[in-house]
Amino acid sequence: MTKIDRYLIKRFLTTYVFAVFIIVLVILVIDFVEKNDDFMETKPSNHAIFFDYYLNLAPYWANYISPLMIFISTVFFTAKMASHTEIIAILGSGTSFRRLMLPYFIGSGIVAIYSFVMVGWFLPKANVPRIEFENKYIHNDFFFTGRDIHLAVQKNVYAYLSSYDNSSNTAYDFTLEKVENNRLVEKLSARRATYDDSLKKWKLYDYNIRKIGISKDEMTYEAITPLDTSIKLYPSDFGNSKNRQETMTISQLEDYIDLINSRGAEGVETYKIEYYQRFATPFAVIILSIMGLIVSARKARGGVGLQIAIGFVLAFLYIIFYILSKGIAEAGSMNPILAVWLPNIVFSIISVVMYFTVPR
Repeated sequence: MTKIDRYLIKRFLTTYVFAVFIIVLVILVIDFVEKNDDFMETKPSNHAIFFDYYLNLAPYWANYISPLMIFISTVFFTAKMASHTEIIAILGSGTSFRRLMLPYFIGSGIVAIYSFVMVGWFLPKANVPRIEFENKYIHNDFFFTGRDIHLAVQKNVYAYLSSYDNSSNTAYDFTLEKVENNRLVEKLSARRATYDDSLKKWKLYDYNIRKIGISKDEMTYEAITPLDTSIKLYPSDFGNSKNRQETMTISQLEDYIDLINSRGAEGVETYKIEYYQRFATPFAVIILSIMGLIVSARKARGGVGLQIAIGFVLAFLYIIFYILSKGIAEAGSMNPILAVWLPNIVFSIISVVMYFTVPR
């Protein structure tokens, strides 16, 4: 690694860190002003506001805006170097443009690895107290309003409940059906089922069990003694699922996606998008940094303003493209992995075209 490489990597990283710091600071100030009325009404402690919420909100936004900040900061410092003829001097010393891209690859690679580790394991843990704070002090109290819920709780076992009260963790008109060889062989029905958190089991009240045989059925009734049963159904399944995917590590997302698929439940697209996005974001950092170099490496007569403006336009297009494809995938009209990777694919193609066509 040459001195020029170290110089460019240093400029790359310091500009990026400074840009992220300033933008995140502005976001936090705006967020505080916007939520101050909520804080006055719900009265959380200062410790909760700053340590549970904002201390965890800052890294969330820092990672969220990383690809765009990489692009904008790359355009800014590279265009500034080009205006001072530093890029011309580097290329004039015998360094090819392809070789010039190496420190940008290294710098963006460092940010990409950091981003992947953060979003994969550390940020989900930091998001837990942040989201709990939002649900407690900012959003309205959550009440589960679903009706007539059908779920596959394990292989060949299906649950039904007419309603659920999340304040008491109680399901009403609860039914478990066991199926073998496409035939109903056992049916358990209870007027209500309450989750016992200490035992991690459901207590069934006023229940009856019907075992369906080929020649005759067997019936068991019990209205006094509750029945304890352990199934893959938890109060969290009926809790506030808003932003739940942000509190899961990569391995937890994999397990939860498998669980939703095994139940045949809806809403798996949101978790798939979150899962694939955690792998796509680091690549977006590298792609956008190289695009930023290509856009801004040429010395412009009008100064750096035009190049920075072009950078903002491309960044805006990336945001629009990302939001549209994500929205279509959440609606179930596009494969989640394609929706997440489509902006990266399109902007990779644009970068390659620009590499061969844009004068430098």
